[in-house]
Amino acid sequence: MSDHGAAAGPPPAAGPPRGAPQRLRGGVLGMADIAAATMANVGPAMSFFFGFAFLATTAGVASPLTIAAAGVAVALLGNTLAQFSRAHPSAGSFITFVGKTFGPVSAVTTALLAGLGYIIGMAAVIAVSGGFVQITLHHYTGVDLPWIVWTLLLTGGAVLLMVRGVVVSTKWAGYFFGVEMLVLVAVSVAALAEHGGRLSAAPFLPTHLTHGVTGLAAGFPLAVYLFIGWENSAALAEETENPRRNVGRAVFFSVAIMTVSYILFAYATVTAFDYDVERLGAARIPFVDVAHGTLGALAFLAYLGGLTSTLGVLIAGINSQARLMFNAGREGLLPAFLGYVHPTRRTPDNAIVTFAGTSLLIIGVWGLGHLVGAADGPMNPVVFFTESSSLGSLLILLVYLASNIALPLYYRRYRPQEFRTVRHLVLPAIGALAILVPLYYLAKPGQPAPYNWFPVVALAALLGSVAYAALLVRRDPGLAERVGSVVADME
Repeated sequence: MSDHGAAAGPPPAAGPPRGAPQRLRGGVLGMADIAAATMANVGPAMSFFFGFAFLATTAGVASPLTIAAAGVAVALLGNTLAQFSRAHPSAGSFITFVGKTFGPVSAVTTALLAGLGYIIGMAAVIAVSGGFVQITLHHYTGVDLPWIVWTLLLTGGAVLLMVRGVVVSTKWAGYFFGVEMLVLVAVSVAALAEHGGRLSAAPFLPTHLTHGVTGLAAGFPLAVYLFIGWENSAALAEETENPRRNVGRAVFFSVAIMTVSYILFAYATVTAFDYDVERLGAARIPFVDVAHGTLGALAFLAYLGGLTSTLGVLIAGINSQARLMFNAGREGLLPAFLGYVHPTRRTPDNAIVTFAGTSLLIIGVWGLGHLVGAADGPMNPVVFFTESSSLGSLLILLVYLASNIALPLYYRRYRPQEFRTVRHLVLPAIGALAILVPLYYLAKPGQPAPYNWFPVVALAALLGSVAYAALLVRRDPGLAERVGSVVADME
């Protein structure tokens, strides 16, 4: 650990009684690696393909303006993550940051909420990966093999790649991201060129938001969801070279690139649909329709971009989010078997397999509900993507909110000489307020089923997590010392 970190941080905590914790392979990733993995986790093609129609019908023609507002909000969250990572880089990310600030009960609660939220969110990705393969093959070959078959094959392949090592899996996630971005930008530029005579500033004018500020607020949670995965780099801190510097850089670089890119894709899509959001919302995958109308036979490139995007999210998402579970396992916040590291590859195999397996289990339970008649018709992976991602986002937003509240308290307590009013108080306060908007719209009463049940599920998860955390801390008093005990750049 650097001299600066050793002098300014809190006193080192004692390790677990069972011996020194297992470590991941340190310093094998650079800033470019974790930035690419972060953007692959965001999965711009997958997120935009399946999320933009709903956003456009909610926010209206000025949906690109909503995306810009969401990008600013996510950048505020990025400041919180960057400041925490600069002071206490950890594979535990938000779990460690909240736990170091508020104590072991909050750490266990955050571990459970974050783990459940990310698993539910990843279930959406896993399901739609198979769904998109099914859509693509049926479109071009007429073959209609059930999507669940492709989901199982892709998930199994992604897990095998991840257990081979973080370097190879991160590189592949980066390659997949490069392909999807090339396709997205090419289609967007071609669409704007073809519709050059109808270009307008309308998508950036507040007057073209549906119901004005209310439309902006209603579309805001959908726009924020497009960025989910922006926090990927923090969980890779232990394997990153100079994580105190590089994690923050990767966060801001990724958020900036994604914001500009999404605005381009949104503007091109709205323009190609002649600013008709009703027709846009009725399209199954609007951007693919744009590709067909612009590139003709070369529209298969859009399908290719969607396929590589889902693969990139599978690898990058499970890679980073399983590391949160791994760190919680080795510190005793979650079952200890999750803290296992392969002796030669230094990969958290148990956490990776458990994370992916639990996501598949959620898909199975959801599908069973359709089979027994609890929901109408057979399970549709695209519909499930919206439902599952909404529930997962609700839990993850609670973790974001807690982290923004924690930042000023952490710096005041542990690093008062470095405390800066704007960076450590004003920005996280604005970030916390920004998070309350999507939280409200995801939890407000009067929503159709199953969305009306999600606030109840989230509240039950929160209360259950707090109760379990209080019981665990009472049974294991040493837990307080182990929270955040493993610093990423500590030898």
